[in-house]
Amino acid sequence: MSEFSGEVVMLGTGTSHGVPMVGCRCPVCLSENPKNNRTRSSILVRAPQGNFVVDTTPELRIQLLRESVDLVHAALFTHAHADHIYGLDDLRQFGHLLDREIPLYCEENVEQQIRQSFAYAFAELPSNRKRGAIPRFEFKSVTSTPFHLLGLTIQPVRLLHGQLPVFGYRFANIAYCTDVSEIPEESFPLLENLDILILDALRYREHPTHFNITQAIEAVERIRPQRAYFTHLTHEIDHDRANRALPENISFAWDGLKIPFSLSGALSNSPKTV
Repeated sequence: MSEFSGEVVMLGTGTSHGVPMVGCRCPVCLSENPKNNRTRSSILVRAPQGNFVVDTTPELRIQLLRESVDLVHAALFTHAHADHIYGLDDLRQFGHLLDREIPLYCEENVEQQIRQSFAYAFAELPSNRKRGAIPRFEFKSVTSTPFHLLGLTIQPVRLLHGQLPVFGYRFANIAYCTDVSEIPEESFPLLENLDILILDALRYREHPTHFNITQAIEAVERIRPQRAYFTHLTHEIDHDRANRALPENISFAWDGLKIPFSLSGALSNSPKTV
C-alpha cells in the first residue's frame, strides 16, 4: 500500500491588519509582488480522511475559493483573537453539505469567546423551528493531550502570546506555531525532530506579543527543524528582499504556499526559494 501524501496550505500569512494595510502607501502595501499580499494567518491541512483548518480568519471564504477547497471537515483554534475566529460563519456551508455538525477543537476559554461572538450559531431553537441557515457546529475540548483527527495525531503545544496562553499544533513532524512571543521550556521537547516548523515572525522591531525576526531565528536555531517558514508578517517585510537575508533553511511563507507531507513526516525539504 502506498503511503499517504498530505499537504499543508498556507491560507494566509499576514498580521491582524493584513497586507496591504488599509490607509498605507508604503512600498510593500503598493507592491505588485503577490507574495507581499497577505491575508490573515491560517492553514488548511489535507489529511488522510478529510480537510481541516487551523483558525478561521475574516478572509476564510476568499482563501478557500482561491485554493479550490470544496469541503472542510473540522477546525482547530489557536486562540480567540478576532483575526483568528471571525471567519467562523464561512464554515456554515460545510455543515449543510455534509449534513452534520462541524467539530470545532479549542480550549474552554476560546469556546466561550466563540459562543459570545457567534451567539446565533449556538442558541437553542424552538421545537417548531427548522435550523435553516443556522450553522451546525459542535465543540471538542482541547487540552495538552494528543488527539486524533481525520487520520492524524494532533499534539497541542503550549505557547505564550504575550500573557495569553495559546496553542500551536504538531502533526506528521510539522508544527504550526503562530502568535507566539515565548515558548515555555516544557514545550520544547514537543518540538524536537521536526521536518517543518511554521513560526510567528511579525516584524524586525520587537513586539510585546509576537516574536520579531531575530527572536524567531533564535527559536529555529534551538528547535533545529530541517526547514522553517515564518508567518504572521506585517507590511514591514518585503518578501524578496527580506527572504534573501534569512539563513538558508528559513524562508518567509506566502499565501498559497503548499508544503507536502507523509504520515512519517515531510515529503521534501526543498531548497530555499524566493
